[in-house]
Amino acid sequence: MNLLIYKTLEELNQDLADYVIKIAEMSIEENDRFNFVLTGGSSPKALYHLLATECEHRIDWEKVYFFFGDERNVPSDDENYNGLMAKKALLDPLGIKEDHIFYVNTSLAPEKAAIEYKKSIDQHFNGEDLTFDLILLGMGDDAHTASIFPHTDLVKDEEVGIASVFVEKLNTYRISFTAPLINKADNVAFLVFGENKAEALKHVIGDEEKNFDLYPSQLIDPIDGKLTWFTDEAATKLLEE
Repeated sequence: MNLLIYKTLEELNQDLADYVIKIAEMSIEENDRFNFVLTGGSSPKALYHLLATECEHRIDWEKVYFFFGDERNVPSDDENYNGLMAKKALLDPLGIKEDHIFYVNTSLAPEKAAIEYKKSIDQHFNGEDLTFDLILLGMGDDAHTASIFPHTDLVKDEEVGIASVFVEKLNTYRISFTAPLINKADNVAFLVFGENKAEALKHVIGDEEKNFDLYPSQLIDPIDGKLTWFTDEAATKLLEE
């Protein structure tokens, strides 16, 4: 595990953008494509904007394929739909072709949406191992990542796949990558900043004894890949205690 701590969000996002570009370049050189899994919520907006503006000419975007590590069970035009945020901040500004973007079809029932999303990913990989080049993750102040929330069935899901999950505290369904699928990636990067994440991060990184049910982000431990945490001083302030 590599833990990177920044004084400012500007420095964090610049370094993370450089990291994305480096992996993209290597993946395209080796495989002629870059399979990039995006994270949702508001945390990555600044990163996406940076990639779509200052970094626009540093990646061959025609060889990049975009996926979503999880999705909320809302219509695709809802402001809470992760795909819509990425579309506005990153995909549309770059003019990414629709066939290079793998959205979750939330017009389907959650279980069916998960099944169909897995099918579309399987078709893209065309029999190859489901190993993404880079999966970008966030972490909630409850230590959830993707939509693997504490005390949900997804914590114990051992399938390499996509699953629907009912999150009781939110009273809604989500569609999410499972931890085993995330852990097959060549590179996994967490984007975590802010004082409100400090308590969760202390347990996820600092606890010797793991409690996956309470701190699901502890599940993320790539089998053969690299794990990097991009954090700030506020989020890591409790790690030394």
